[in-house]
Formats: sequence, structure tokens, C-alpha cells
Amino acid sequence: MRIYNVRTADGWALATEADGRLVSLSTADQPDEVLGELCTPADGGDDLGPVSEATLGAPLRPGKIVAIGLNYRDHIAEAGLDEPSAPLVFAKFPSSLAGPHDPIVIDRELTARVDWEVELGVVIGTRMQDVETADALDHVFGYTVANDVSARDLQFGDGQWVRGKSLDTFCPVGPAVVTADDVADPQSLRLQTWVNGEPVQDSSTSKMVFGVAEILSFCSRAFTLEPGDLVITGTPWGCGEFMDPQRSLQPGDLVEMEIAGLGRLRNPVQSKSR
Repeated sequence: MRIYNVRTADGWALATEADGRLVSLSTADQPDEVLGELCTPADGGDDLGPVSEATLGAPLRPGKIVAIGLNYRDHIAEAGLDEPSAPLVFAKFPSSLAGPHDPIVIDRELTARVDWEVELGVVIGTRMQDVETADALDHVFGYTVANDVSARDLQFGDGQWVRGKSLDTFCPVGPAVVTADDVADPQSLRLQTWVNGEPVQDSSTSKMVFGVAEILSFCSRAFTLEPGDLVITGTPWGCGEFMDPQRSLQPGDLVEMEIAGLGRLRNPVQSKSR
């Protein structure tokens, strides 16, 4: 099942897709709260129109966003760094969340080097604490596409990554959450990025250093993962920061990202107005 967050005449509503059209879902809470186990197909749900004509928001509101750095061997090679011996964990603030078509807003008074990072997002479905790797995927609600937008000058200048990764609009996700039963193998998904139509990233989740199950187990031993939490699992090669010459996003750019079977993000870039 694919779960969308759709703007309607009555506000935001969760919906699923049937034959290219959106059908409302019943929830136990407001649509902009965590997904977790709240979503169930509604009996005779309302037809909300074609997916292609819908205004879509971020399909979940995570309690926390857990991110993994340096988790693709091809990205580690382009960055000229050593492969980590354990998952490199950092956080993005939930306030950085943006929808699948929302603008990425750059504050030029803060940063001049903004980069793209396509990542597989994992949505937690049931509480995880001290979970073994073999059981970790049983706790996954679904998967989504995420862009770990990064202000590289802040990321490297601060000595830690949270601020440079957490600026407002720096975590577009969507267009849907695809439930785990519709993703046969999270370690065999193609990831791609285009900037203004030019391909810049093209890889596979098979190239992760630490797979999804290993990441979730590792995190659950350090802190509890709650239903609706989002774990983004690292980016492959092709980031602008490590190109020669170096590239950064500019106002007027269009960033598109796709993961096979999960959908595509299309986020324009604009300057923050003051």
C-alpha cells in the first residue's frame, strides 16, 4: 500500500492509491501525526481525485529523524574517507521536514554550499528497543524517498553535523510511504538523482556498508525507536561537494530523486526572502 498526505478542501488527509486515484484512509489520530500503526484502509473511502493532480505534503510527521553517514562504499571512495567500523549516527531535526514538491529554501546569510543526498527512508512501525538484526525488519512500517539536504560549509565548519543538516526544508520526503509488504528487498533498490535534468547520482542500496536491518538493530541498542520515527540510511556517490569542479545547489535549480518502486521527489530551490 502507498500512503500519501493530500491537501483537500477540508485540510490534509491521508490517502492510498487505487488505479491512479487517491482514496481516503481512516486514522486513529490527525493526519499530520505519526503513521505507525494508525493507518488502515477505510471502508468505502472517499475518492480524492487523481494522484497526478494532487497537492502532496510530507507523508509522515516523525518524532525524530535518525540519519546515517558514510554508508555507501562508492560515496566513501569519492569523499576520500575511511569506511566506518560501525554505523555513523547523527540527527536531523523534524522541523527540517518538507514535502515531495516543496521548495528547498537556501538562506544565503547562513550557507553557500548546499548539497543533495538521495537516501532510502525507513519508517518505524512498532517500538524498537534492543532488537536483534534478524528481527529488525519486522518492525518496519514502510519506506520512502528522502533528500538529506546538507549545508556543507556548516556541516564541516561546525565540527558536528546537526545544524548543517537541519535547516528548515532540508529534509524533503515522499511522495508516499510504501508499506513494507510491497518492498520485497530493501537492499536491492536503485537510487537516482537529477539536478536540472542532469543525472548526478545512480546507485543501489546493495552498496550500503550497513544494511537496513543492521542499522535499525544498532540504533535500537542505543535509543528506543518509536512508531513513526524516520531513519534515513545514507547516500551513494554523486554529491556536488565532491565533484571537480565542486557544485552546489543554486536558486532556480530543480532537484529530482527517485528510488525504484517508491516514487520521485521534485523540489525546486529558492532563496529565503527577508
